Amino acid sequence: MKIGILGATGAVGRQMLECIAERNIDAEEIRVFASSRSAGTEIPFKDQKLTVETVTQERLNGLDFVLGAVSNALSKEYRPMVKEAGAVYIDNSSAFRLEEDVPLVVPEINGEDALKHNGIIANPNCSTIISMMALAPLAKLSPIRAVNASTYQAVSGAGIGGLYELENQVRDLAEGKPAEIKVFPQQIAFNCIAEIGSYTENGYTTEEMKMQNEGRKILHLPQLNVTCTCVRVPVYRSHSISLTAVTEDYVSLDDYKEALNAFDGVRLVEDHVPSPLETSDQDIVYAGRIRRDLCSENGISVWCCGDQIRKGAAANAVQIMEYLLAH
Repeated sequence: MKIGILGATGAVGRQMLECIAERNIDAEEIRVFASSRSAGTEIPFKDQKLTVETVTQERLNGLDFVLGAVSNALSKEYRPMVKEAGAVYIDNSSAFRLEEDVPLVVPEINGEDALKHNGIIANPNCSTIISMMALAPLAKLSPIRAVNASTYQAVSGAGIGGLYELENQVRDLAEGKPAEIKVFPQQIAFNCIAEIGSYTENGYTTEEMKMQNEGRKILHLPQLNVTCTCVRVPVYRSHSISLTAVTEDYVSLDDYKEALNAFDGVRLVEDHVPSPLETSDQDIVYAGRIRRDLCSENGISVWCCGDQIRKGAAANAVQIMEYLLAH
């Protein structure tokens, strides 16, 4: 088996390599691709070093799987090349997520959808993955009709530049200098910014609409309505989400907790409140603070946290590949 990684020098691409190594996926060869600026550099992988290449049709040929960690524009450019190579493309961008014939997959929830692919499978948005992991056990008990969500998203969700901006602003402010703003619309140090993505006609941002549009596809609930507010917070890694879900039928808290405990990839936490720090650098979504919604008889509220670089992106993509190999 031969695997290619597009955008291998970025945070998600490097994490994909780490996940492949951690999971002992038996690959005869791994080819790593990035921009011409990175060509020729080496990336450590297990006991070897992989040399970064630029994307060419010749080097894509012969691959069985290609994991994409590039922009929407580049993903659209590379998709026909991956198709011509005959490889399965597992894409982390949002370019193809809502296309009807492209499966949008979280393996623990709808892994069987991956088997219906036509050469490409989309990886969902990071906050959507973490949220759906907490909501899917509830949806198994009764269809979810509505969700009210607020996300608290780490700066690394904006790439390595987001991390540097937070670090630099904290340092500059401590030295009495003004905070330099490049990545985020406002100062992120010691602040919260309820503005991620570009605005749509309904007043919600593109990031906020992903929770509804992608959630419908993952849970197979085409009528699901979601009100979402996405907030950038001065946290390095792991997203946190406050969710209130209203189900068609009444579900007891005990039944929901039992379902969470039985669901792969989720950990029910009852002795403390889950936090971004404890969920970083691993693939489990932590869920806690489960309580009844005081506005709806059939509503349940839950707080969840998960590593958006791992389960929210890289690890989920690698799990999709694993699912295909197993089935």
